[in-house]
Amino acid sequence: MPDEEVKPNLNEASTQDAQLAAESIASGEEKAPTVDFDKDYATAQQFSVSDVDRTGEGAAAAEAATAPQYQTSKPQQTTTQAQSTGNPDDFLELAKEVGNYNNESVSNVSDDLLQQALEKGERKN
Repeated sequence: MPDEEVKPNLNEASTQDAQLAAESIASGEEKAPTVDFDKDYATAQQFSVSDVDRTGEGAAAAEAATAPQYQTSKPQQTTTQAQSTGNPDDFLELAKEVGNYNNESVSNVSDDLLQQALEKGERKN
């Protein structure tokens, strides 16, 4: 990107010094500054990483700063294989154990209550 000339606006000058500078540029007493965005960006990139970070000391300091403060246990890999028996009763037995399943109804919804809900839910035209 080529150099761009800064064009001051007298109405946007926030301080008296900025207003005086804008007036002197507008009258031609001073030359308007130019900005090279590519060059400024490249210069800013040089300052984005400190000299310490470019050495092994910076990496060691970063490691020490981000190291966990408490010892944690490592997760262990476990594998489980289900033995296929081909017997549906085994599955039902397992479902009863896992879900604490029983043959009794868990809720107290009666047929009458269900019928009332259906009637209330019907659209009345």
